[in-house]
Order: sequence, then structure tokens, then C-alpha cells
Amino acid sequence: MHITETVLRDAQQSLIATRMPFDDFETVLDQMDQAGYYSIECWGGATFDSCLRYLNEDPWERLRKIRSHMKQTKLQMLLRGQNLLGYHHYSDDTVRRFVRKCIENGMDIIRIFDALNDLRNIETAVDACIQAGGHAQGCICYTLSPIHNLEMFVSLGKQIEAMGCHSLCIKDMAGIMSPQECYDLVTALRQNISLPVYVHTHATTGLGYMTYLKAAEAGAAGIDCATSCFSGGTSQPATESMVYALTQMGFDCGVDARALNRINNFFLPVKEEFSANGMFDPYVLSTKTDALVYQIPGGMLSNLVAQLKAQNAIDRLDEVLEETPRVRADLGYPPLVTPLSQMVGVQATVNVLLGGRYKSIGKEIKSYIRGEYGKAPGKIAPALAEAVLGEEQPMTGRYAETLPPEFEAARAHLGSRARCEEDVLSYIAFPQQAEQFFDRRERTFTASYTIKEVI
Repeated sequence: MHITETVLRDAQQSLIATRMPFDDFETVLDQMDQAGYYSIECWGGATFDSCLRYLNEDPWERLRKIRSHMKQTKLQMLLRGQNLLGYHHYSDDTVRRFVRKCIENGMDIIRIFDALNDLRNIETAVDACIQAGGHAQGCICYTLSPIHNLEMFVSLGKQIEAMGCHSLCIKDMAGIMSPQECYDLVTALRQNISLPVYVHTHATTGLGYMTYLKAAEAGAAGIDCATSCFSGGTSQPATESMVYALTQMGFDCGVDARALNRINNFFLPVKEEFSANGMFDPYVLSTKTDALVYQIPGGMLSNLVAQLKAQNAIDRLDEVLEETPRVRADLGYPPLVTPLSQMVGVQATVNVLLGGRYKSIGKEIKSYIRGEYGKAPGKIAPALAEAVLGEEQPMTGRYAETLPPEFEAARAHLGSRARCEEDVLSYIAFPQQAEQFFDRRERTFTASYTIKEVI
């Protein structure tokens, strides 16, 4: 049973809004490399945005530094298909360049998903990953709704296999997949496709540990876990606990239990520091069975809490949680995974804080209704569709095909501020944050150079 450790990406994204700087974990990387993990998820998701926006780090340099310590362990990342690591679709030339650079900078496994399970939106990234020599892992975003069922998920699995992916991941963002549902889905996939099946869930609802055990019994190839002090709640089940239980059940996880203990001991003071500064909110650690109703994933929940605190409206969290599934139903039951999770959460928050539903409709929601994110899984509420579209018809083709190449124009705009191709890609993904980072970098370089001259 392969174990993927998530403390460097999804665990910290779910619990502390991806605020862990490289310096906080650099000295434990060599130990992590020796622990026997199948892979370490360390990049993608919100890490790219957070590096530029909050941590004043070059995300590409962060990846290269991690790679320099990982001599025998695979590195893994999460990619949002045609959205890359951002929140809207990028042109095919950008996607291909970005994926190639991920692998050139040290990435091994790229887990690729589309928030709507519209697999047209992962084809370019999957092909680019394969062409660059990486391991392409296609995703099924797991969700519950009147239109999502075993037959639909198996059909997606067959399409992922036909696309050429090397493995498949069942991505349960909110921890809502029950043990029996997991067993049935893994079993059905293994009966219908030949790809190794990996399972990703969260401990949010309390089901995660049981779900992973049933995944193992059904023949899953691997699971995602988090070192224990960054586990539980909206994060993943604890690595140590899962390895202990699975080993007793006869599964070889390939990891050194003593090494796992040392790694957790390293991260304990890191957690305590984030607890002391208020970033680690105890709220995200409690078991929330109401997530079986709201289906809100960990990263989305921590963001909602942060947003409402910033608006001095944390007392209205329950109202926002209740409004979220109503917005989701209005939008045709999209899975709540980035970027759709953030879009639905923001719209639910706006509906509550403005005291009326859809008094203001976010531009991203409008783009979604126009078909720019892909095909909605179900029917969009007619009144909402009419309010956005009027007489216009939503597009039915792949939106990325309407986008002109972006890279050369971005490179020309940046000029000498872009030191490499990676800088240009950072700018395309997050223009404002990247330019601010480049300005800070230049000021730091200039100040350092001046000091050397004086000396």
C-alpha cells in the first residue's frame, strides 16, 4: 500500500491556509526522503499563489530546493487541469509550457483534475505531462448529488484510462465518501480499468480512517495521509495511525515507523507556532458530520472562516454553510473543488451578507454559467441562467480553444523583470502577485548589491 505524505501541501493548505514557508521544513526534508513514502505531495494547489502572495518566495525555487533533498522519493503535485494553479482557464500553450516546466524543475507525479469532471479540460495537461516524461494521474472528483452515481464515475475512469494516464485518483475533497461507497467505487473501477487506483480523502466528517481501510480491502494502490500533528479535521487521516492499522492487516506500506515519529516531532513546534499566532484555528480540527450535507472541503472551509473573520461576520458562518448547498444545486451540482468550491463559497457568502440571493453575482459565476469552465454536471436553475445569459446561449465547445496563445505577449510585457521562462509563467498565473514579487526581488537584489559595493 503506497503512502503519500501531504504535510507540505494539502495538510497545511487545509489547516493553516498554506502559510508554511520553506524555512519551516527545510531541515526535515532529508529525513522525509529516508522515511519510505511512495511520494510527497509538496506543490500545486494553493502553494503557488501563497508563495507569491504571502510568503515572498519564488514557487519554482521552492520546488527546486525540495527536489534537491529528495534523492529517492517521488515528488507529487496537484494541478487543476486547464486552470493550472489559478482560477480560470489558460491557453493550451501556457498549459503545455507550465506542465513541462513542472517536470523540468523536479516534479514526478502530476495529479490532474477538472472541477466539473469535464475531462476535455485535462486532456492538454495530461498529454503535456506524458510528453515530458512525467507520471500523469487523472482524477475523478468525488461528490454526492442526485446526478452523480457509480455508473458515471466508472465511465469517467474509462475515459481517464483511454486518455493515457498512468494511474487514477478518486479525489474526495470534503471527506464525504463513506467506507462502503469507497469500497464499491474502487472495486467497480478495478473491474473496469487496469490503472492503479489511488484514494484521497479528508478526516473532516470522521469517515476518513474507515474509508481508507475499505479502500485497502478493495485493492487500492495507495492513500494520502498527513503526519499526525497536521492531521485530522479538514486535513487527512494521520500517517502513523494508518500505517499502524494497515500493517496489522497485512499490508506492506514500505515506511519506517520510527522515521514517521521523528518527522512528526519535527513538525510539532511548527504547529505550535501557527497556533500561537492564530493561523491554526482549532475550529478546523473538530469533526463536522454536517459536512455530509454541506460537502465543503477543508481548504474551502478554512478560507470561509478567514473571509468571514476579515468581514467581522464569523457569527454568520452557519448561514453561509446552509446557503452553500443551495447555491451548488442552482449551479447544477458541481463538485466542490477549487476553483468551483471557492466560487460557490464566495457566492453563498455574498448571498448571506447582502441579505438576498443573487443580488450580486460574481464574475466567475457568470463565466461558469456561460460555459467557460466546462459543461455543468446538471441543469442550472433557469432563473439564474436567465439573469446571467439573457437570450445568449452557453458555449458547448472547449473554452480553451477560444483563447489565443499567452506566453509571448506576457514575456514582452515583463521584459527584463522576467529572468526565466518560469517567471513568465508565474506572471500569467497570478499577474498582480507575480509583479509585486518581482519588484520585491529587485529591491532586495539592489540593496544587497549596494551593500557589497560599500564593503
